[in-house]
Amino acid sequence: MIKIILAILIFSVIVIIHELGHFLLAKRNGICVEEFAVGIGPTLFGIQKGETKYCVKCLPFGGCCMMLGEDGDSADPRAFGSKSARARFEVIFAGPFFNFILAFVLAIFVIGMSSPDPAVIGKVETDGGAYEAGLQEGDRIVKLNGSRIYLFREISLYNFMNQKNPEVEVTYERDGQKNTVLVTRQKSEGRYALGVVRKECPVPGPLGILKYSLLEVRYQIKSTFISLGYLFSGKASVTDLSGPVGIVNMIGKTYESSIVYGIKQATVSMMNFAILLSANLGVMNLLPLPALDGGRLVFILLEMIRRKKIPPDKEGMVHFAGMVVLLAFMVFIMANDIRMIFFT
Repeated sequence: MIKIILAILIFSVIVIIHELGHFLLAKRNGICVEEFAVGIGPTLFGIQKGETKYCVKCLPFGGCCMMLGEDGDSADPRAFGSKSARARFEVIFAGPFFNFILAFVLAIFVIGMSSPDPAVIGKVETDGGAYEAGLQEGDRIVKLNGSRIYLFREISLYNFMNQKNPEVEVTYERDGQKNTVLVTRQKSEGRYALGVVRKECPVPGPLGILKYSLLEVRYQIKSTFISLGYLFSGKASVTDLSGPVGIVNMIGKTYESSIVYGIKQATVSMMNFAILLSANLGVMNLLPLPALDGGRLVFILLEMIRRKKIPPDKEGMVHFAGMVVLLAFMVFIMANDIRMIFFT
C-alpha cells in the first residue's frame, strides 16, 4: 500500500508542477484559464475564483490546465489562440521547463542531504583495464571517447550503453594536467567496466550544491536522450519501457531497499526517483510529436516561419490522431508492465 501512496504523491507533484508552468505563464500573458485541476476524471469538488475554477478530481494522477480557446477557434481577446505566437510558445514551453526546475530544486535537497557525484576515482581495481592504462586514485575522468562527463554515473551509463567495443578513450585530469589513454574494459558480471570505484566526497558549500544540482539535471536529460536514441535505433525494444504500473513497482522496490537504512536514506531515494521522473517528463513532452507539448511547439514555430497561422481545425485533427496513438501506446506499455511483474 505504501508504494501506491508514494507513487501517487510523486506522480501528482510532478504533473501539477508541469501544469502550474502552463497556468502561471497563461496568466502572465493575459490568457483566460477556465479550469486548473488536481487529478483527472470526474470532479469531486471545486471552487470558482474569478474566471478560473480550481478543483480536485477523483483519480489522483496528474492534473490539467484548461485555457479558453486552447483546442479551437475563439474570437475572445483572452483566448489562447488570440495571443501572439511568442506568448503561446511561452505558455506551452513553460510546462516542461517547470519540470526541469522541479528536478533542480529536488537535486539541491538530495545533494545537501547526501553528497555530490563527481567523476573522481576512489579506487582502481587491479584486474581492470583502468589499472593497466595507468589510472590512479584521485584522477578525475573528464571525457569518454571525446564526450564530456562530469558525474561518476556517466561512466556507469557509458558502460551500460556500450557493450560492443571493449576499448574506450579516456581523458583524465591529474594534478591540473589532462592526459588521454586507451582503456580496454574487462567484463564484470557479464558487462564491460572500466574497473574503477567512485570516490566518496563530502557535501560541498552552497555554490557546490548548486553546481552539482545543475549537473544532476543535465545527467538526467542526457540519459533520457541516450535511451531514446537506443530505442529509435533499434538497440532497445519498446518492451524495455516502463509505464505507470512498472514505475509504481520500481518505486516500491526502491523504498523497500532504502528504508532499512533509515528515513533519511528512503527520502533521498524517493527524491532521486522524482528527479528522474520529472526530467523524463520534461524531455518526453518536448518531443515533436502530435498531442505533446513539443508537437504544439512545432506548429507555433511553423507559424512563426510562415507568418501565417495553421488552421485550428487541421492542427486539432493532427493532435487528436496523436492522442489516439499515444493512448494505444500507453495501453500497450501498461500491459507489458503487468506481464513483466506477474509473468516473468
